[in-house]
Amino acid sequence: MAERRETVTGGTAGDGAETSLDVLDAGRLGAELGERATLVQFSTAFCQPCRATRRVLDDIAALVPGVRHVEIDAEAHLGLVRAVGVERTPTVLILDSRGRVALRATGAPRKADVLAGLAQAL
Repeated sequence: MAERRETVTGGTAGDGAETSLDVLDAGRLGAELGERATLVQFSTAFCQPCRATRRVLDDIAALVPGVRHVEIDAEAHLGLVRAVGVERTPTVLILDSRGRVALRATGAPRKADVLAGLAQAL
C-alpha cells in the first residue's frame, strides 16, 4: 500500500535553535516517517518548481511501498530550515527508515534521479 503525502504548514516542525541535523524524526518533521524511506520537500508558496517537485514526489510515494512524501512549508518552519541548511526551494531530503539523511538535492528533481537516490537509501 502506498504511503500518503503530508504537508506541514504551521506549528511545531523543528522550530528550535539547532544548528545541524543528520537525523529527522516525526517530532521534528511534524509528520510520521515512511516505513522504508521518507521524501522530505521544503517548499514555499510561490515557488513554481516546488509544484513540479510535489507531483514527482507524490508519484514516487504512490509507486514505492513504504515511502512517504512530507512537504514542509519553509517560511513557516525557519528553525528547521536553518537546522538542516536549506538555502533555496525546492530542497529534497531522502531519509532512510530511521530518519537519517541519505541524500539531499536542490531544484526540481527528475523522477529517475529520485528513484536512483531512493534505491541507495533503501
